[in-house]
Amino acid sequence: MSTNFDPKANYEQTKKEAGYVERKKATQRDYNRIGFMSGLEVHQQIKTKEKLFCHCPAGKFNKFDDYDAELIRHMRPTLSELGEYDGTALMEFKTKKEIVYRIKNQTACTYDIDDTPPFPINKEALHNAIVIALRSNLNIVGEVHITRKQYLDGSIPTGFQRTAIVGVEGLLKMPKKNIRLIQLSIEEDACREISDIGHRRIYQTDRLGVPLIETVTYPDCKNPEELMETCEYIRFLGRSTGLVRTGMGAGRQDVNVSCKGGTRIEIKGVQHAKWIPELSHNECYRQWSLVKLAEKLNKKLKKSNWKVEVADVRLEGIKTRTDFFDFTIPNPPLAMRVVKLPGFRGVLSHFTQPGKMFADEIAERLKVIACLEHPNMLHSERLVPVLEASTWHRLGKKVHATEDDALILVWGPENDMPTAIETIEERCLMAFDGVPKETRKAVSNGITIFERVLPGADRMYPDTDSAPIPLDPKEIEAIKKELPTEIIDRYNQLKEWKVPQDCFTYIFARNWFPAMNDIVEKLGVDGHMLGCFVGMRLKNLMCKNPQSQFNGDTLYKLFAFLKREKLNYRLAWNMAPVLVADASLDMKEVIRKIGFRRASEDTIAKKLEKLSSSYIPNKKFHAAVNKRNWIMGQLREAVGNIDLKELAKNIK
Repeated sequence: MSTNFDPKANYEQTKKEAGYVERKKATQRDYNRIGFMSGLEVHQQIKTKEKLFCHCPAGKFNKFDDYDAELIRHMRPTLSELGEYDGTALMEFKTKKEIVYRIKNQTACTYDIDDTPPFPINKEALHNAIVIALRSNLNIVGEVHITRKQYLDGSIPTGFQRTAIVGVEGLLKMPKKNIRLIQLSIEEDACREISDIGHRRIYQTDRLGVPLIETVTYPDCKNPEELMETCEYIRFLGRSTGLVRTGMGAGRQDVNVSCKGGTRIEIKGVQHAKWIPELSHNECYRQWSLVKLAEKLNKKLKKSNWKVEVADVRLEGIKTRTDFFDFTIPNPPLAMRVVKLPGFRGVLSHFTQPGKMFADEIAERLKVIACLEHPNMLHSERLVPVLEASTWHRLGKKVHATEDDALILVWGPENDMPTAIETIEERCLMAFDGVPKETRKAVSNGITIFERVLPGADRMYPDTDSAPIPLDPKEIEAIKKELPTEIIDRYNQLKEWKVPQDCFTYIFARNWFPAMNDIVEKLGVDGHMLGCFVGMRLKNLMCKNPQSQFNGDTLYKLFAFLKREKLNYRLAWNMAPVLVADASLDMKEVIRKIGFRRASEDTIAKKLEKLSSSYIPNKKFHAAVNKRNWIMGQLREAVGNIDLKELAKNIK
C-alpha cells in the first residue's frame, strides 16, 4: 500500500467528480444531469376489526416484552420450479440467522404459521380497498386473484405474503402535475422487528396479517420534492376516505430511486414523508458516484482476473493511534484476517454519500450477511487513521501488497470468516458493474444502508388455497356514487377559502376537511377563519397532546354551539385548549372553565370610552398603535361577545 496516498484528498476529489450538490442547493438541472428517476410504493393499514385472512383482531398491539410463547425458525433455500435458487434466499441462508417470533394468544393463531388454511378474504377490507382504488382513478379488476409473494427476511413466518391486485392503471391529479399509478393491491402486513443482533433476529407477531393497501406509482417523479408531494398526496387520499388507520406504524412507504446508468434501488420502510427528499437525493448521487467508480475500475483492471488475497493475523502487536480495539473487540476476537484488494488504491475512500465512502458499502454487508456487528473492519483509507502506517505496512507484507493495493482488516467468530471474506470479494467485484441490485434501509439523517439483495420478479405465484373473487359491476357502480371528493378538489376549495398554504398539510394529514366543509356549508362559518383555526391553533394544541380525542365531530359541535348561542367564533381559540384536554366536556362546562361572561356591545363601548380617556402614552412606541394594542389587551371580555376586527376599527 502507498504511504503517499491521502484518503481525505481522494474522498473530496471523488465527491467533486460525482458533482455532488447539497439538496437545498440542487436545481432541476442537477437532477436532469444525473438522470434522477423515482417512484413510490405507499402502504396504509385499512381500518377493520379483524385481520385479512383470519379472525384475529386487527390494530391491537402488544408491548415488546408482553408475549405468551416464542417460535424459532431457520432459513433453508429450496429450488424453484425452474431449478433455480432465489438470490435473496441464498443471502439470508448465508447469514445463518435464528428467527424468533414472540406470540401473544390474543393477536395470533395457527394461520400465521401456515398450520391452518386461510379464511375467505376480509370483505370489509376488500370493500375499503375498492373505495380507495376508485378514488385513485384506477380501473377495478374483474376478478381478485390472491397470490403469494415471497418474503425471505423472516418478517412473515410462512415465508410468503398473500396479496391481490384490486385496481390498475390510475392517475393522481395533483396540483402541479399528474402522476401515473401502476396498481393498488390489498395485502397482509408483516411482523414488527424488535431487534437484529448477530445471528438472532426477533419479531413481534401482533401486526402480522393486518390488512393494508399498497399504492404503486410509475417512476414519474423527476426531483425529490415532487416525490415527497406525491407521497403526501397518496396518504392524504387514503385518509380522506376515513377507511385507513393513522398513527405510528400505520403508514409507511418504500421509495424506488435510480440514476442514469444505475438501477432501481428500493429504500424500505421510510416512516416519514419528510425524510424522502434527503434520502432520494443522496441515494441517487450514491448510484451516480458508483457509476463513476465502475468507469475508473474497468479502465484500470480486468474483472475476470481480479481476486482478493487473504492472510490470518493476530491482534497482539498491532499498534493503534487510539484505543479503538480496547472497547470494540473484547476478549480479543476469535479470528482476524487481512484482505488485499489488488489495484484498489483510492476505491475504499471513494465518496458515496455524505460522510460515507465505498468502504462503508462493504462494512454494511458484513453486518447483514456475515452477521458481524459494527465495527467489524478497518481499512487502509480511513479518513481518521486508527492503525499506525507501520502496522499497515507489516500487514501488507503478509498478503504481498504493493503501492497500488488497498487493505482491509476484518474480525469476528472463526465460523463467520469464510462468509465475511466471500462478502468482501463479492461486493468489490460488484463495483466493476456499477450499482448492485439491492434493497436499502432508510436512516433518519438522510442516508441509506444495505438491507438485503433485491428479490427477483418471479417471487410471486398463485395461491392455490384461495379461489378467485369475482367483482359485481353493479356493486362497483354503487360504490362510485358514494365516493368522497377528490383531494385536488379539496385543495382548490381551501385555496378558494384563502386558507394559508402552510395549513394545507396538517388539514389533509389529519383529514379535517370533511368536518370543515360541513361547518362552512351548514353553519356559514368563514372558511379562511376556520382554516387558520384548524391549521394553526388546533395543530399546535394537538401536537402537544397527541392522545387527545378531539375530532371532526368535536370541531363541528364547537362551532354549532357558538352559532346557536350567538357568540363570536373567535371564542373557539379560548375554548380549544380545554376541549383538546377533554373532548367529552359539555360546551357550557367549557365556557364556565374559561371564565367567559356575556357582555353587551353597549357595556363594551362604555368601557372602551373609559379606557381611551385614561390611557397614558408611551413615548417608546408609535402612539396610535400602542394605544390600540393596550386597549385591546384590557378588553379581554370582548372575545366571544364582539367581532375583534370591528372592535379594533372602533378603537382606531
